[in-house]
Amino acid sequence: MVPKIKKENPRVKIILTGCLVNREDVKRRLNKYVDIWLPITEIFNFQFSIFNQFTNFQFSIKKQKEKISCGKDDYLSIKPKYSSKFSAFVPIGNGCNNFCSYCVVPYARGREVYRPAKDIINEVSDLVSKGYKEIILIAQNVNSYNSPFTPKNAKKRQNINFSKLLRLINDIPGDFWIRFFTSHPKDMSDELIKTIAGCGKVCRHIHLPAQAGDDKILKAMNRKYTVEFYKKLIGKIKKVLNFKFPILNFQKISNFQFPISKFNWEPPVAVTTDIIVGFPGETKKQFNNTVKLFKEVKFDMAYISRYSPRPGTAAEKLKDNISKIEKKKREELLMKILRKTALANNEKYIGKVVDVLVEGKNKRGEWYGKTETAKNVKFPMAPA
Repeated sequence: MVPKIKKENPRVKIILTGCLVNREDVKRRLNKYVDIWLPITEIFNFQFSIFNQFTNFQFSIKKQKEKISCGKDDYLSIKPKYSSKFSAFVPIGNGCNNFCSYCVVPYARGREVYRPAKDIINEVSDLVSKGYKEIILIAQNVNSYNSPFTPKNAKKRQNINFSKLLRLINDIPGDFWIRFFTSHPKDMSDELIKTIAGCGKVCRHIHLPAQAGDDKILKAMNRKYTVEFYKKLIGKIKKVLNFKFPILNFQKISNFQFPISKFNWEPPVAVTTDIIVGFPGETKKQFNNTVKLFKEVKFDMAYISRYSPRPGTAAEKLKDNISKIEKKKREELLMKILRKTALANNEKYIGKVVDVLVEGKNKRGEWYGKTETAKNVKFPMAPA
């Protein structure tokens, strides 16, 4: 895109920001097209960089006279422009310390940096007061969250991990949902699972990337857990977070019967995942172990990607010896299994009453939304 923009208009000035600017391979490839490289950690110096680079330009904005000294996590305090009026992403951190062999994030975004708990709580409180109904906490690995915090009327600072952060946000007055992405299996503690179960506002939807279902491939990926560990973890999550289903009474309205319950049905926890097929050296036998994992766990959704090397990663040095055709076949097989398990999981909702966050109306005039377990729902008529 960048070369195309420059080619179409050679006089245009291009400023590139975001995590990509830290990658040397990107700089080598785009250096002759980009006028200013602005790391996200230097975003406060946006004006300063422009005025120093483009001295002959006329600006209507007030000039920033000197460079601001920024902390490495100051940019996390920047308030974004929300695209939705009811759902907001709230970053709690950035970067990653895990160094999975296929992943460029630690090189592009750097090591883990987390926002102070007080700042996060204040932002969520502000959003809830403005009517937001879904708060989505995001970081490369939310489970690793760690921040010092001084509660009201407390003399000493407390160390806040992700479990404590969830409890603090759950205590904020208001009617809203809390989601979070993404978790690393090795950091999904018993404390966190029990916290999710005990916090009524936290959605029963756990996104837990498996990436593969074979121990040797997981080791090559540097994932730091085994298949058996992952399966036991899923079993623990389902045991702790699942609820008994209430018996529904049916009420006749007009010529239809609608299921009515004194309280809404609590759906079973939804588990979603990420999978990479065709990792270097993945044999058919090893891939079949991933197939077994899919059939056993019965995921509600999976984001399946075909492996492709990322510059600068450890896996880039490995021979990408799985053909594109074979990768596609493996992806299609997992998708076939996923469609069956997802359908079976969705059919459990038939005849049940659940809370739905209505998101809008489609071109056919149907209202649509999602459940707390991230199931898409359509309404043939406006909800009452």
